[in-house]
Amino acid sequence: MTDVPARIHAAFAEAGVTGRLHALDIDSGAQLDAGADQSVCTASVHKLCLLVALHEQAAAGRLDLAEQVECPPAGRTAGPTGLAAMLDTARMSLRDIAYLMMAVSDNAAADLLLRRVGLDAVNRTTARLGLTRTHAVHAFGDLLATIREDAGPAGVQALADPHVIARLRALDPARTNRSTPRDMTRLLGAVWRDEACIPEHGAAIRRLLGLQVWPHRLAAGFPFDDVHVAGKTGSLPTVRNEVGVVEYPDGGRYAVAVFTRTPNPAATLPAADAVIGTAARIAVNALRAGHGTG
Repeated sequence: MTDVPARIHAAFAEAGVTGRLHALDIDSGAQLDAGADQSVCTASVHKLCLLVALHEQAAAGRLDLAEQVECPPAGRTAGPTGLAAMLDTARMSLRDIAYLMMAVSDNAAADLLLRRVGLDAVNRTTARLGLTRTHAVHAFGDLLATIREDAGPAGVQALADPHVIARLRALDPARTNRSTPRDMTRLLGAVWRDEACIPEHGAAIRRLLGLQVWPHRLAAGFPFDDVHVAGKTGSLPTVRNEVGVVEYPDGGRYAVAVFTRTPNPAATLPAADAVIGTAARIAVNALRAGHGTG
């Protein structure tokens, strides 16, 4: 059905965003493209790449996921959730730190894991999986530091100025952590088919993606008790993303990656969040009806 991408872009426009989407039937390979090869800022979606790299190293015996890590408050990466919001020293296993990174998008947890795994290892993992347009440039604390630097002395208030937004390195795919919607569905497909890691580790990755607490983006498009959504969000000023897998009781499995931008820098834009689910539902419905391409 050739009008499906047009319907998706119309939904984006109605919500006041520009969007890019790729949807993939994990088993048949049928797909739907609505700007799938545009380079995009991943924001916290890149934590999925880190998670896969972590499990790849664990499977190779280079680290033990049960290893305990001391997490003192001094020097933690800022953020509103998880370790980033805690006041006291914590001691946790690598696998539990990964849980906080994925379930509540904890920046401090992500950077603890990055210090153990390394950006180079994350990039080697994505290259091994054929994600040629995906690259990690910054740790998450460093990414946030570029926003502070680029905003200047006025701080967060300056982000209301579109001229300031335009100069943020964190929003330029050429200068920040980046991917494409197609690369992200390829990664999700590899995780769900146990091609990214051996089955034991693939199952652990899928479990963590299923524990994400945010229901207002991808999951909002599938409000059914018998449909399971597992995913990872990403947010920056003007950026709202989510990638994930939608699983139906008949066995259908669909990887969807949605990346959006809005000219409005407000943190609370319900329509911009909800359209991620709306666009994903249009795409998945089309694939289930046999309207994707091979």
